[in-house]
Amino acid sequence: MQYVAPIGVGLLYAFLMSLIREPHRRRFNAIMVAGAGAAYLSGGGLGGWEFAFTVVATYVAYRGLESWTFIGIAWLLHTAWDIVHHIKGNPIIPFLHTSSLGCAICDPVIALWCFAGGKTPRELVEWGIPRESEIHPRSAPHHR
Repeated sequence: MQYVAPIGVGLLYAFLMSLIREPHRRRFNAIMVAGAGAAYLSGGGLGGWEFAFTVVATYVAYRGLESWTFIGIAWLLHTAWDIVHHIKGNPIIPFLHTSSLGCAICDPVIALWCFAGGKTPRELVEWGIPRESEIHPRSAPHHR
């Protein structure tokens, strides 16, 4: 359950965020990942590296104000930071030893949703269904 629940959390996050209309959805998610980038600051388990990571994460989140790809990259950066903290034994939630591991499992799920453009569930389904014109493309006119 420790490995499955974080996937559910990531899916739930994507579903709830998809209820926000665009362009607000993308901007709100950029702000969310910027906050996640600063989540470890209060613990300070990696000293000055915490500040360096926060600077990088903030820049990438800022670029995410206009790009779902950058939001996805920011979530993957946070995943890497979660793994470092899990290995070091300095979890994101001090009283939950595996919280950084859970976060490292959850964050890539959110990143995948971002790389897909932060679409609603309906848009994702429609996006995955080929259009009639893609199934039976019309013959291209012949040029002589």
